[in-house]
Amino acid sequence: MTTEQPAAPQPVGPISGPSSADSTALQIRAPKQYKPAASSASGSPPLEWLHRTWTVTHSTLKRWRPAQNLTITYGAHPASAAGNPRITDVVAYQSKGSTKVKSISGVDTAVSKDDLTSWNWRGGGLLKPISCPWEMIGWGERVNSEGVTERWAVTWFAKTLFTEEGLDIYTDRYEGMSEELAGLILEALGKLGVPSLEKLVAQKMEKVAIDLASKPGPKA
Repeated sequence: MTTEQPAAPQPVGPISGPSSADSTALQIRAPKQYKPAASSASGSPPLEWLHRTWTVTHSTLKRWRPAQNLTITYGAHPASAAGNPRITDVVAYQSKGSTKVKSISGVDTAVSKDDLTSWNWRGGGLLKPISCPWEMIGWGERVNSEGVTERWAVTWFAKTLFTEEGLDIYTDRYEGMSEELAGLILEALGKLGVPSLEKLVAQKMEKVAIDLASKPGPKA
């Protein structure tokens, strides 16, 4: 399935997330599957904060090794019948060396009305029978050494019949995440207190290729 990459939703203004703009310490929690108590006090980002195109800069998932310019766009969507928030979810990417954009579309439904960090993804079209639980285990905004505010997020995906357990790192910057912020996030992920996830990060976390010359969207 191929399609043009969707336009990014309009960004919202700065917020105070789990990591403050002037702090070098980032708060990244373990998934609820491993530490339910720790996750309950982490807070949630505003729904509108998620509504944007995120560049995926690092991933443990082997399916992205041959890919470049991987993005995830979250957009507004009507709530579920139970009133739980929902967002559209469009993954777009290219194969390395290609300008052709491929995409995977789905809808994310929040597990509860009060927690916007725990979601269930369900595919669209032919992928509708497939679902996957995922969590945003870290998020925030930080001013880097160049004075630029970077929004960031870390997501965890549960193992299913169709997917392996994994972790992704996002930035809202078109050109990718600063090395400074990436280093802080990777350091925090190495101290989650969950040996299996710390091992996953150490052994499988890799950068996702970014080729600005062929990446769709704004060039500035």
